[in-house]
Amino acid sequence: MKKFLLILLLFPLIISAQSMSDDSLFIHKIAVNILSSDASYNNLHYLTKNIGGRLSGSPQTYMAEQWGAEALKTAGAENVILQECMVPHWIRGGQDKAFVTYKDDNGRQQKYALNILALGNSVGTGLKGVLAPVIRVNNFDDLEAKKNELNGKIVFYNVPFDDTLINTFAAYGKNVIYRGVGASRAAKYGAAAMLMRSMTNTPGNYPHTGSLRYLDSIKKIPAAAMGLADVKKLDSLFDKNISIAGALYTNGQMLSDTIAHNVIGELKGTEHPEQIITVGGHLDSWDPAEGANDDGTGIVQTIEVLRVLKALGYQPKHTIHFVLFANEENGPRGGRKYADEASVIMNSTFLLWKAMPAVLHHGVLVSMVQML
Repeated sequence: MKKFLLILLLFPLIISAQSMSDDSLFIHKIAVNILSSDASYNNLHYLTKNIGGRLSGSPQTYMAEQWGAEALKTAGAENVILQECMVPHWIRGGQDKAFVTYKDDNGRQQKYALNILALGNSVGTGLKGVLAPVIRVNNFDDLEAKKNELNGKIVFYNVPFDDTLINTFAAYGKNVIYRGVGASRAAKYGAAAMLMRSMTNTPGNYPHTGSLRYLDSIKKIPAAAMGLADVKKLDSLFDKNISIAGALYTNGQMLSDTIAHNVIGELKGTEHPEQIITVGGHLDSWDPAEGANDDGTGIVQTIEVLRVLKALGYQPKHTIHFVLFANEENGPRGGRKYADEASVIMNSTFLLWKAMPAVLHHGVLVSMVQML
């Protein structure tokens, strides 16, 4: 399916360069070449297995940059540029842990461990952790209604995905604000820490990390997400009006911004080299996983577009940039740098092409369009 999407993605690049009578033949050649090639799978295997999670500023960041530059050269880029940019440098700093205690129906003290991951950019709890009563909040309206009860508490946001939405990503879009600013909204009323339902409707108990954003002038508090099985456990206790005490231990730390690079491969246009079509994905990924889907697929498909055009001897009328963006997960620094320097470095008019979401992941180029 991903290879089929990649073939569809290439259509706008070649449709104007071939006569209408030759279009179908050339598109067929693209399809045959891509479907017969293992290059993208091999690239993804190396990126995920040999490099793995590659959050901005980590050692894997620079391994991925060097690999990406070589991969673009191997695919046939005429020029490869490493464009320097400053990126956030957050570290997890150790294993995240949490548990709750409560009394069961027989009055016996129980302890239940939670499977959590600190949210990206979150401050840590310190060695002593945060030990406090837990209060459930169902949405921001509920937060406001309970604002006088939040001081010194661990706020537990439980906002389920809307599973009736046909486009499942729309549910994520509705809920992600709780991850983004939920900690600061709770801290405004004196909360000591924040726990939340992971941004997923996947069964099981796998916590998802992701970026939070602290609001200015409000105290920064630790924040973490938990797996859905643990969410159900806490819900079952709250539904019985059982008092819950929580203990949270995280080690996150935001270090000074550091240097990373957008990796840019180029095919020069034959008629309008000053006009640039950009295809890209983001090279960084969150630390607990391999970053295969987010956004390894976008990266290897970007390289595959270059590879197949070169393999077929295609010469574009417009210059094409193949960009492996440095930073997206905790800030679009790579995309901004590329956009800011486009007219200065390349002296170019950009034709920013929004392609398949699998390639232009999380709307990196959408943000760039808004900035240009």
